[in-house]
Amino acid sequence: MTPIIELNRTGGRTAMNRAILGACAAAIVFVPVAASAHPGVVGLTHGFASGWTHPFSGMDHILAMIAVGLFAAHMGGRARWLVPLTFVSVLALAGVAGMAGVKLPFAEIGIAMSVIVLGLAVAFQLSVPTLVATFLVGFFAIFHGHAHGTEMPESMSGLTYGLGFVCATVLLHATGVGLGIAIGRTGPATGRQLAQVTGAAISFAAIALLILP
Repeated sequence: MTPIIELNRTGGRTAMNRAILGACAAAIVFVPVAASAHPGVVGLTHGFASGWTHPFSGMDHILAMIAVGLFAAHMGGRARWLVPLTFVSVLALAGVAGMAGVKLPFAEIGIAMSVIVLGLAVAFQLSVPTLVATFLVGFFAIFHGHAHGTEMPESMSGLTYGLGFVCATVLLHATGVGLGIAIGRTGPATGRQLAQVTGAAISFAAIALLILP
């Protein structure tokens, strides 16, 4: 692959990432404004605000989404955007299924296991093909998305609520990717040690959440 083609692809990925974050930022600014300007639209602001804050209401969700970003940063290349994008996409689909009343057994255990496994993947600097990584995070995203969907009160706007938690998820993934890149820039030895400590801390926190009342 020539440097020019690689540069174009990198630029395209950067532009896409900026577009996603820009769309979320615009939604945060304009959705509440639109709601207040149209009082007949009931629950619009409440739906988006609740969806936005919901991923931050559980430490297991926060840790998993940051771990996805850390894992993606370690993978590098196209995995930096493809792994988080897979998680967000499956999360949204599973959320719709949860809203529709589709049952998913052992959802809470699946969420806890996702944090443990992803934390270990970060700690051990797991290197797998990008396709395998996307399947891994996509599988765990099913549990997180289903939990978000089933916990949404019926009175809220499903569209704006979904937009809120998708944007919050993107922010958490971006935080993880940024942290992972920063860790990688500390040098091979230091970076590996920091990754091990961070990943282990995420896994141990998940275990504590699983066994403590």
